[in-house]
Amino acid sequence: MTRIDAGGVAVGSLDHLAGWEATLVTQLRCWCDGDQGRTTVFDTFARCFDPNEAERAFAAFEALVTTLMLHAHRPLVRHSVQCSCLGADESVFIHFIRLAEAGQFNDATLVATLMIGATYAEHLTLIAGEVGHTARQMSQYISTPISRACPSAALLH
Repeated sequence: MTRIDAGGVAVGSLDHLAGWEATLVTQLRCWCDGDQGRTTVFDTFARCFDPNEAERAFAAFEALVTTLMLHAHRPLVRHSVQCSCLGADESVFIHFIRLAEAGQFNDATLVATLMIGATYAEHLTLIAGEVGHTARQMSQYISTPISRACPSAALLH
């Protein structure tokens, strides 16, 4: 039997998330796939906002993911861009952003500490609130799920 890192265990499906939440998970996956994926994520922002707003929104998303990846307690496990499963780490990521976007700062900061050290948790929560708000705005404009536009190497399934 193949061992799957606990963070990669499927705990749900992207179909059970709100559209903006599923988009954020696929943006995370795509961004982590490298330069081509990052370009695809930026193009999504550019389709939804004017150039200055797209740059600002992408910078916030990039700051969130970069900080998380650089300072996480351990590498976060994610599924491939095309996978419809929601992994445990991805579920914590989206729950964190959902709380921050809803203004539940203390709870979001506490959830952040599951992924990252307390030193960075409050800062990350502020960025997550902005990213969540932007994702909700983008959901009005996105008609093609990003997962269809972003190539990926399979990570889990």
